[in-house]
Amino acid sequence: MKDKFIIGRYLPINTIIHHLDPRAKLIFVFFFIVLIFFAHSFGTYLWLFILIMCFMKLAHIKFWFLLKGLTPIWIFLIFTFFMHLFLTKGGTRIIEIAFISIDMQGILEGIYIVLRLMFIIMISTIMTLSTSPIDLTDAFERLLSPLKIVKVPVHQLSMMMSIALRFIPTLMNELDKIILAQKSRGSEISSGGLITRIKAFIPLLIPLFISAFQRAEDLAIAMEVRGYDTHKKRTSYRKLEWQFGDSITLMLLIPIAIILFGLKYIGV
Repeated sequence: MKDKFIIGRYLPINTIIHHLDPRAKLIFVFFFIVLIFFAHSFGTYLWLFILIMCFMKLAHIKFWFLLKGLTPIWIFLIFTFFMHLFLTKGGTRIIEIAFISIDMQGILEGIYIVLRLMFIIMISTIMTLSTSPIDLTDAFERLLSPLKIVKVPVHQLSMMMSIALRFIPTLMNELDKIILAQKSRGSEISSGGLITRIKAFIPLLIPLFISAFQRAEDLAIAMEVRGYDTHKKRTSYRKLEWQFGDSITLMLLIPIAIILFGLKYIGV
């Protein structure tokens, strides 16, 4: 299970992407996701796909490794596609059987939305795989630090994000242990149809939630024993340093956007 779920994991590899400032990566990913929402043709999505493949190559992340890690979201993507397939109307009527009708516009919108969601998840996953949770937390807190003026609890939000990212792999490991324990008792989890698997998966949630709450309580007690106070001003052991390469990375958004809008308005 943990091999098929890579959200929240970090791959400590020596690459150009890994060496970028986490603040630059957060800003780049944010604006890249904004550009994804402007894509609405096969040419624009092909351009974004080529860029994502280049980012994966620079980060030494294999395409099949990333695709396999996104297996848990395929059900959601398939559901989204069929929602648009049957509910979006317009264009040439392809199929019409009784009350069910499928139009060309529904097919195109379903494909576009699925590609959009996939690209958003892929670019975000590349960032998390190439950035440690601690660096992401520091970058998040630094970027949102101006909001402290209006009394936004930036440090508390950063701490919650860091704990959440750290708990994802831990809970997946715990789920693996629970699944193995259930299989050793003769439980059929990985066999049967979809409904059977869903019913077999429900009993796993109770021990998983109990373990999660227990870990959260242990963490809270440990922080309290060490005198942790969210209202105290804290310093960071690691100092984030903005390099020239980080500025170049953000400047790449300009030609990326120009090509994207060019492909969009020429109708490619």
